[in-house]
Amino acid sequence: MNFNQAISAGFANYTVFFGRATRSEYWFWILFAAIGMFVTQALDSALFVQTSLSGLSPLHSPLNSVFILALLLPSLAVQVRRLHDLDRPGWWLLLVFTGIGILLLLYWSSREGTPGDNRFGPHPLPDQKQNAA
Repeated sequence: MNFNQAISAGFANYTVFFGRATRSEYWFWILFAAIGMFVTQALDSALFVQTSLSGLSPLHSPLNSVFILALLLPSLAVQVRRLHDLDRPGWWLLLVFTGIGILLLLYWSSREGTPGDNRFGPHPLPDQKQNAA
């Protein structure tokens, strides 16, 4: 899956919390979100600036806030589908609230998914489905 396909899949499956997501789909989505947040933050800094004693500082970041809110639900959905690809329930995403659990989720997200079908559905890539059989 390439970058454009991953972004299209992320928006097409905006609220789909079942099924599986490949590593490439997940990491391209993360890259898209990081680039988008960087760009919207830069635009906010350029458009919404106030002068203070310490120099120029951003007043607020409405573009970045809207971008983050727009990606919140699809980001959660792609993370849950990524966990499903690893044959783990989406509830493991709650590890984020422990702080240290973020490292475990990063490790899991970097691993290859289970080959073939698992309890969350068929393998997301058709050629992998045939190789596992």
